[in-house]
Amino acid sequence: MDSSALPAGVVTCAVYDRDGRRRDIPVASISDALASDDGSFVWLGLYEPGADLLASLQEEFGLHELAVEDAHKAHQRPKIEAYGDSLFVAVHTVQRIDDAVRFGETQLFVGRRFLVTVRHGASLSYAPVRARCEREPRLLGLGPAYAAYAVLDFIVDNFQPIVQEYQDDLDRLERAIFSANYRNETIKRLYRLKRELIRTRMAVSPLLDIVSALSRSYADMIPREIRPYYRDVHDHVVRVNDAIDVQREMLTAAMNVNLSLVTVAQGEIVKRLAGWAALAAVPTLIASWYGMNFEHMPELGGRWSYAVAIALTVAIAGGLYVVLRRARWL
Repeated sequence: MDSSALPAGVVTCAVYDRDGRRRDIPVASISDALASDDGSFVWLGLYEPGADLLASLQEEFGLHELAVEDAHKAHQRPKIEAYGDSLFVAVHTVQRIDDAVRFGETQLFVGRRFLVTVRHGASLSYAPVRARCEREPRLLGLGPAYAAYAVLDFIVDNFQPIVQEYQDDLDRLERAIFSANYRNETIKRLYRLKRELIRTRMAVSPLLDIVSALSRSYADMIPREIRPYYRDVHDHVVRVNDAIDVQREMLTAAMNVNLSLVTVAQGEIVKRLAGWAALAAVPTLIASWYGMNFEHMPELGGRWSYAVAIALTVAIAGGLYVVLRRARWL
């Protein structure tokens, strides 16, 4: 079916039979497809749908009004809720756009005969997911639980390149920290990276409980044959979550090291300034001493007094320079 013929907000609407074969249908035919008892299921994909569209789909699929309200407003925390004969799953997505990490949201309504995906904000199209599922018609014939697994697996896999980019950014920042020149931009980049890591962890961490629940509970919704696939997604989430935790610890250490290096550099500058000030104090002291308006002062009337004063100044300053140099104050 031509996507231009679909209502605004609808990306795809298709029926898959028990053999995994696809048949595109209009939204108005969803009720007929659900009424048939042939083992098929409906897969409906939405992108930022309006309230009227969601209200009509609520009647078509028998969705709970609270879940529909969450799907419309978005900005939900990642969670899983059971409403009668269907599950509502809300997860956060991530995508790099214009060299910046953007976050979006996807809600899934999973029933025995349907799967509805609702995307908001930064989120890649799930067309590759459908294509992947259609290459596995035997598994797709098991119902919407396998299609829901494929969507979740796609979402989790999209976190991995983002986390790798975080690691690359951290490596570059570490090199900048240990460079000879301190730059204020370095600490700004450290802060931005820490903020993105925290937001990414807030998106990934709840997936541990969500996918674990899908792999262990809801036996009437998730067939036994599909559960190993959810456990595999859980392993991927654990790997991503652990990588983020390690990067957060390394980033915290990098910020502390950067602060320590800046403090040490400032201390070195203060030491050098103090050393040069001490050297400048020697001639200043002697010159100010002999610059006083007294008639009877040591060596004031001698023929070599001026040369002796210069020699004494140079000797004291030179000795002080050697001492400060050995102490690495200069």
